[in-house]
Amino acid sequence: VQLQASGGGLVQVGGSVRLSCAASEFRMGHSAIGWFRQAPGQEREGVLCISTSGGNTDYSASVKGRFYASRDNTANAVYLQMNNLKPEDTAVYYCAASEYSDCPPSYESQYIYWGQGTLVTVSS
Repeated sequence: VQLQASGGGLVQVGGSVRLSCAASEFRMGHSAIGWFRQAPGQEREGVLCISTSGGNTDYSASVKGRFYASRDNTANAVYLQMNNLKPEDTAVYYCAASEYSDCPPSYESQYIYWGQGTLVTVSS
């Protein structure tokens, strides 16, 4: 099973971008999906998670009120809307699928399928 994050790119401070996460041979509607990011020279960290019912759980206080996730089960996709972007949001963003319906703790071990990331660069 492979997830694929896409939609990254260069965006200015204060701008917005929407990332997509898609999967083949896997029904994303059956799993809580987490978003993680890894900034240059830093460890990967949890950003937020969306449950199968669509509820969001913030893993990082720094994104509260600015980022939110949504899902389209018909399209078998999950999205991460990122608003009011800051330079410190620059990172490679990854999506991952858990084996739970509700969002688990943000530990990477709670997620079983990962995708290749997409780079978001916020320029000032």
